[in-house]
Amino acid sequence: MRAVVLTAHGGPEVLTVTDVPDPVPGPDEVRVAVAATAVNRADVLQRMGAYPDPRGRTPEIPGLEFAGTVESVGERVTMWQPGDRVMGIEAGGTYAELVCTHERQLLPVPPMLDLVEAAAVPEVFLTAWDALVVQGGLTSGRWALVHAGASGVGTAAIQIAGAVGARIAVTCSAGKAQVCRDLGADVVIERSPHDWLTDAMAAVPAGFDVVLDVIGGEETNRNLAAVAHRGTIVQVGLMGGATTSVNVGLLMARRSHWVGTTLRSRPIEEKVAVTRRFAAEMLPLFHSGRLRPVIDSRYTLDDIAAAHRHMEANANAGKIVVTVG
Repeated sequence: MRAVVLTAHGGPEVLTVTDVPDPVPGPDEVRVAVAATAVNRADVLQRMGAYPDPRGRTPEIPGLEFAGTVESVGERVTMWQPGDRVMGIEAGGTYAELVCTHERQLLPVPPMLDLVEAAAVPEVFLTAWDALVVQGGLTSGRWALVHAGASGVGTAAIQIAGAVGARIAVTCSAGKAQVCRDLGADVVIERSPHDWLTDAMAAVPAGFDVVLDVIGGEETNRNLAAVAHRGTIVQVGLMGGATTSVNVGLLMARRSHWVGTTLRSRPIEEKVAVTRRFAAEMLPLFHSGRLRPVIDSRYTLDDIAAAHRHMEANANAGKIVVTVG
């Protein structure tokens, strides 16, 4: 099969498309012919040598999500059969024509989505839903604050908050504000260099029940000041840096919770549990049209370096998808 392989770490130029052996599914696994994948920040970090695949597999193939068609199944698989349209997440290896994954990590592709659109769903919608609802406890009538509102996770978070009856404020660059408004954000605030905290607290003086942060760095203390009494900050990314000086007094004074989370490094049992719950609670909302993927741009596998450059330029509003098959 053809795949993007990392033979070195560095800039986008190290992404090499080459032939590698086909993966062989285990007894509980499904082999999927990948139609499309998508670019995530974790892929950029992995390419730079800062976020390796926790499984340590070789050759090193990036990629965390995919959509495609079931090509073959292991002997104990009961949920799927060849020809089924599926999508899902993996710890790596989805920048490839074939990927093997546990049958219970797969989701059916909603009939109104084509396979390229479906590739823009798994990573960001699972991440946003898990952070806001499962770990953050967001429910109807509560307020969420989400940074990078026009990112893949941000555009998913806006829709999920609306779907559960919550209200949401987002921060973003000025040029992406209308995208967030069109998706249903209740409050849209310019993030940098503007002082978003003043505007956020003017809009929601009691603070935010859940803060979903992909930035970290200098935003940390602002998050601690913006979270409501006994609210929750869920840290899912560190685009702004991993270290900073933290005012722990703010955390204590609000009796708030600060949760760090990733999907990639979780044990298979936890990934299966979150996938199955997402299938039950969120997947029907794609069928009804309440949730939909937001696609910024499309590239081919041979143009993967250009796709990474687009991500690093912070030029995207929504997902950057990569067609494979």
